[in-house]
Amino acid sequence: MIYVIFGVFALISWLVQQSLQSKFKKYSQIPIPNGLTGKDVAERMLRENGIYDVKVISVEGELTDHYNPANKTVNLSEPVFMSNSVAAAAVAAHECGHAVQHATAYAPLKMRSALVPVVSFASNWVQWVLLGGILLVHTFPALLLFGIVLFAMTTIFSFITLPVEINASARALAWLNRSGITNVSTYEPAKDALKTAAYTYVVAALSSLATLFYYIMIFMGGNRRD
Repeated sequence: MIYVIFGVFALISWLVQQSLQSKFKKYSQIPIPNGLTGKDVAERMLRENGIYDVKVISVEGELTDHYNPANKTVNLSEPVFMSNSVAAAAVAAHECGHAVQHATAYAPLKMRSALVPVVSFASNWVQWVLLGGILLVHTFPALLLFGIVLFAMTTIFSFITLPVEINASARALAWLNRSGITNVSTYEPAKDALKTAAYTYVVAALSSLATLFYYIMIFMGGNRRD
């Protein structure tokens, strides 16, 4: 049964990713009325939210956009940074939504940031610990239990990420509408693009939870056989 669940999540994840890429490509062809690029949108949103200590920079790749609270930079992929499109405006505003969260001490973002060192450690070691734990589940079950704890930290991180991402999109959409960046014909495409992006985080969190239950079942099964 668990393998069927994994298969379903894998299929859903692939479909969501394909949908996201398709919509990003589609909405990248729709210009926003005022001619602003992703860089312009980001700088304007930061300025109108009273944020003057965050830089907007360009990074390589596609869909590599992110906000870095450590050095206070909004990092926009090259297609977003230079493009005058609905997709670019939506992505730029979303990343600036994280900067606004940071500036206003948004609680879920603070919680996620606090977990980063722990999750970074867990991510580096969890697969090796789980593999060793599964192999030694009958002789050294504590190793698998430790691996489950490490994986649980990454799962918790995935769920804490959800309100952070959803809230950033809500801030972005509200500002895009309020500032006049989007209009009647471009608001819905921007909303659709951000909603699809949010689905990727939902699927990732649920998939992580299903995997966590799988490892717990292995641990409990190993103990029963003992």
